[in-house]
Amino acid sequence: MSEAKRRPVVALTGASGYIGQNLLKKLTKYADVIALSRNGDQKQDTEHVTWRSCDLYSMADAEKGLEGADFAVYLVHSMLPSAKLTQGSFEDMDVILADNFAQAAKKQGLHQIVYLSGIIPESEKLSRHLRSRLEVEEILRAYGVPVTTIRAGLIVGPKGSSFPILKKLVKRLPFMALPKWTRTKTHPIALKEVLHALNKSIGNDRLSNRAIDVGGPEIMTYQDMMVQTAESLGKNPRILPVPFMTVNLSRLWVSLTTGTPKEMVYPLVESLVHPMTAKPENMDPEVSYGQMSFKDAVQTAIEDEKQEEENQKPSKNTQGIKMPAVQHDVRSVQRILLPEGKNADWAAQYYVHWLSTTLDPFVHTETDHEDNTQICLRLSRTPLLELSYSHERSTSDRALFYITGGSFQNTKRNVRGRLEFRKIPGKQECIVAIHDYMPSLPWFVYKYTQAKAHLIVMFLFRKHIEKMIEQSRVPHSV
Repeated sequence: MSEAKRRPVVALTGASGYIGQNLLKKLTKYADVIALSRNGDQKQDTEHVTWRSCDLYSMADAEKGLEGADFAVYLVHSMLPSAKLTQGSFEDMDVILADNFAQAAKKQGLHQIVYLSGIIPESEKLSRHLRSRLEVEEILRAYGVPVTTIRAGLIVGPKGSSFPILKKLVKRLPFMALPKWTRTKTHPIALKEVLHALNKSIGNDRLSNRAIDVGGPEIMTYQDMMVQTAESLGKNPRILPVPFMTVNLSRLWVSLTTGTPKEMVYPLVESLVHPMTAKPENMDPEVSYGQMSFKDAVQTAIEDEKQEEENQKPSKNTQGIKMPAVQHDVRSVQRILLPEGKNADWAAQYYVHWLSTTLDPFVHTETDHEDNTQICLRLSRTPLLELSYSHERSTSDRALFYITGGSFQNTKRNVRGRLEFRKIPGKQECIVAIHDYMPSLPWFVYKYTQAKAHLIVMFLFRKHIEKMIEQSRVPHSV
C-alpha cells in the first residue's frame, strides 16, 4: 500500500479576520493550517486547523507561530491600535510586523510567503497606506524567502474595510455630496476572486517572486460604485458633485458618517486620490481576471451578510470593522535616520550616551560590561528604568533590551516589556520601539507626563541624528 501524500502546512496570519476566515475554508480542503491570531489559544482546533496565539510584534512569537509550516499567507496591517496607549504611525508599526515575520519565515525554512497588498499606482507621491503596503512587500522579500504579492483594489465583500464603508455611506445619506476624488477610477474585485488568487498562489512556483495585479471585469469610479450599491440596496439618493471638499475634510466626514474608527478611515480615504487599476503587464491569466460584475458582487455581499445575521445574533458592529481587544500596555514606535555605515546596535549605544549628555545634570545613565543599562535621576539611587540587553536575541541590525526594573515600570505586571532598535532592511533608517510596557504611574498621569516626555526625547534624538548626518555631508575646508 503506497503511503498517502503529505498535506502541505500553511501558516495563515489574521486567521480570525475577514479574509482569513474565508480563506481558511478553502485551505483546509487540501492543506493543514496553522491559524495565527493574537487570541488563538481561545479557539478550538479541528481536524486540519491548529490555532496558535501569536503576537507578531514579538520575533520570538513569530518564530514559534511559523514552526512546522511550509508556506505562509500574510494578511496583516496595523491601522487599528493594539495597545491601551499607542504612539507612532501605522507605517512604522507595519515595518516591525513584517520584519519579524520575514525573519521568522527565513529561520523556519518556509518555501513561500503569499502577501495580500493594494494596487500600486504610478505616482511619485503615494498615500501613506499604499507607501506602507509597498514597504512591507520589500521587507518580506529582504531575507530571501520567495514572496508572491497579490495586489487588489477595492474588495467587495460583506465585511472588511473599504466596501463596508462605502455601503454605510450610501445607506445612511439621503443625498451624497461627492468631492473630486469620487471620480477617480478603481478596479473593484469580488471577495471570492481574491480568495481564488490567494489560494492558487500558494505553492505555485510560476508565481514565485512576482507582484500580480488582480481586478474584476469593470473599471469604475467611486461615484459609479456608490450609485450601483444604492440600487442594490433599493435606494435612490440625490447626488451632488462638489469641487471644494478636500481629502482631509472627506476623511473626517466619512469617519463621522459611517462610525468607522479614524485609524482605519483616514489612510484609506487618503489613497482614493490615486487611480488604482490593474496594469495588464502585471496580470496573470490564472489568477488576475475576475469575472463577477460589481453589481453581482454587491448583491452577493448583501445576501451573505443577511445570511450571517440570521445564523447568529447580530453584534453592534455587523460590518466587521472592530477595534481589537487592547492590552493595558504601551506601544511607542518612532523612525529615525541612521548615519552612513551605522547600524541598529550603534543607534542603541549612541542613544544611551546621548540621553545622559542631553539630560545632564538631571539624569544620568550607567552601562555595565554586559551592556545592561540603568537610567537614573542624579539625586536618587533608585533607577527610573533598568534595561537588560539580550545578547541571545540581538544582532547588529537589532538591539533588544528587556525592561526589567526601575521605579517607572510596574514590576508585577511588566513581563514582556522591551525596548528595541531595528534597522529597516534596504534603508538607512532605524525603528526605535517600546513594546508591552506597563507603567507604574496611574494612566491619566502617565499619559500626560512620562508618555509626553518620551515623545519629546525621541523628537530631540531624531533631530540630533539628522543634524549629525547633515554636518557629515558638509565638505571640510583644507
